[in-house]
Amino acid sequence: MDGIIPLYKPRGMTSFDCVAKMRGILHQKKIGHSGTLDPNVDGVLPICVGKVTKVVNYLMTSGKVYMGSITFGFSTTTEDLDGEVVKKKFLKEPLTDDQIDQAMAELTGEIIQIPPIYSAIKVNGKKLYEYARQGIDVKRPERKITVQTFKRQGKSIFNSTDGTQTVNFEVQCSKGTYVRTLAVDVGKYLGIPAVMSKLTRVKSGGFKLSETVTFAQLELAVKHENVATLMYPLDYALKMYPHFSLNEDLNRRVQNGAILQRSNFKQPKNAAPVLVLTFENQVQALYQYDEQRVAYRPLTMLLLN
Repeated sequence: MDGIIPLYKPRGMTSFDCVAKMRGILHQKKIGHSGTLDPNVDGVLPICVGKVTKVVNYLMTSGKVYMGSITFGFSTTTEDLDGEVVKKKFLKEPLTDDQIDQAMAELTGEIIQIPPIYSAIKVNGKKLYEYARQGIDVKRPERKITVQTFKRQGKSIFNSTDGTQTVNFEVQCSKGTYVRTLAVDVGKYLGIPAVMSKLTRVKSGGFKLSETVTFAQLELAVKHENVATLMYPLDYALKMYPHFSLNEDLNRRVQNGAILQRSNFKQPKNAAPVLVLTFENQVQALYQYDEQRVAYRPLTMLLLN
């Protein structure tokens, strides 16, 4: 059983929980997910099954789209509603939509982000959240991310009773982006504590929320022995790369990991950085262009035939 299942991850489960449950449903050990989602976030979680786990990283490179909400007026230890409140500021009057739009615009493009202390990023072999739970202050590594779009959705809601304001948003961003940190940074730009109060991943790995499969649907498919109808082929994860069909001679050389000249692929002046090599309509390998050798060398060997 090899393929990709665009799972709908419900709130309350970790990504690892989802993988564990999938293993139980499919009776398959070789399962991996593309891009971790926090327990309080729901949405698209592409799952690679069987030999397709070899291309899980390629699914992650396609970027992600989220819809959620930011609440201004308080901040927490975890940057979402799961943490303890650490700062409050009673809003006497609402922020204008223009102010919020400007703050979001400042956080688009290529930016430097410092991940939250409650995250799984490792520093000196230890996850940041482990330091946080022990009360140890540690320098968090900066990371470069890309935010293609970050926009307000509809009018914000001002609560004069508790002095908070909530705004819905949509963000399209690169892998490795912490959206809850984006929410907090909007508040920092405005000089107001903020928190991510809701988040759903609506697109990931080329899959939309409307294309996802629930655990209930998957269990029913297993019962009726038609899981294949819910799966996408390995090539779905590689559709952004140019494909080249091998003849028998080249296929034998590829299976031996041979380096191949550009002339084998009739490459134009600017060689494609990565090629997907197929034989009899089945993906065999990914080859990467080596500028020093002026040739293509193996990047990922798949050999699924």
